[in-house]
Amino acid sequence: MTKPPSSSATGSRQQWGAVLALSLAAFVLVASEFMPVSLLTPIAADLHISEGRAGQAIAISGAFALLTSLFISPVAGSRDRKVVLLWLTVLMILSGTVVAAAPNAVVFMIGRALIGVAVGGFWSMSAATAMRLVSDCHLPRALAIVNGGNALASVLAAPLGSFLGAIIGWRWAFFCVVPVAAIAFVWKFIGMPPMKASRGERPGSITGLLTQPSVALGMTASALFFMGQFALFTYLRPFLETQTRVGPAMLSFLLLIIGVAGFIGTTLVGAFLAKGLFRTLAIIPAMMAVTAIALLFFGGSIAATAILLAIWGLVATAAPVGWWTWMARTLPRDAEAGGGLMVAVIQLSIMLGATAGGILFDMRGYRATFAVSSALLILAAIFAVLTARSGSGNRIARLNPVCDRTSGRCRRRPS
Repeated sequence: MTKPPSSSATGSRQQWGAVLALSLAAFVLVASEFMPVSLLTPIAADLHISEGRAGQAIAISGAFALLTSLFISPVAGSRDRKVVLLWLTVLMILSGTVVAAAPNAVVFMIGRALIGVAVGGFWSMSAATAMRLVSDCHLPRALAIVNGGNALASVLAAPLGSFLGAIIGWRWAFFCVVPVAAIAFVWKFIGMPPMKASRGERPGSITGLLTQPSVALGMTASALFFMGQFALFTYLRPFLETQTRVGPAMLSFLLLIIGVAGFIGTTLVGAFLAKGLFRTLAIIPAMMAVTAIALLFFGGSIAATAILLAIWGLVATAAPVGWWTWMARTLPRDAEAGGGLMVAVIQLSIMLGATAGGILFDMRGYRATFAVSSALLILAAIFAVLTARSGSGNRIARLNPVCDRTSGRCRRRPS
């Protein structure tokens, strides 16, 4: 893998500017991918489909992200990663345009498939791209910045989508991400250096990685986590409208609470991960499981729901930072293959969680959906503990580099 150039002042500015461009692209992707959550009701009404079927927009994007993540590394081959990322940004722009103009559910789902391809390609390459841009000891900071775009989208996308949907309609709410994606394209085109693959560099085997017990256990834990999260989160708006009985303004406020809490959680999670990566990865789904059950009992109270959703947002949005940190430290020499595997697992889990949640929501109501979400999250906590006990924790500690503040260079932690 091509390493970043020498750390001159100009080079350093260009590298971190490129990282910020990736963060903006992450913002657009997350805002686009999960915009249906805050607009589920008007989308369903306008396209004449059920809310459960409208929620499958999340599943469709997840399915295509999964397929893309499995093949993006061999397809990219020796191509300049900058060019690949620019083409993925073009897909973001095209997706927003198609969804906004969709005359029916079929075209709407095609637009969602396009954003799925962009999601799968971008996140599969994100960790490896960051590794090409910055030195090893700065990688956690770079990943945090990229995931900061994710967190910021979580703050703004849902409440802003709900707010704009009520004022200008869900179609224009979707189209609002198109100009932002265009800015991300220009920024990456100007600010990102060429990132050609080194000669002889070959993509790793995704199936080969799964033969490692610690990797298999960790991926299972992350899969259960994202299934449990999106089985509930995808159908949060109908729950709030029918059980908490909130109007558009309060709905936007509650979604904003989730987003703000998520941004705070993403900012703070680094300190907890440094003190105990696996402990944090186990506690987060356990807290979310308790929150899901509590919503069944206290969802009729706006005040109680606001507090519970703040807890959900605080830990749920921060969790991906933990799992990407685990992946980067567990598979430092197979970053693209590991990233592809991680995205495949996450997107398959989102697809299965959203699909199962929608079926349960339509057939049995929100109680069945929330109960299954809680059970999956409890299993995720158990598998996170099993991953730690598999020996992955000791290997991560040995490979974790630190920055020498005197020289500015990386060094390994002493054994």
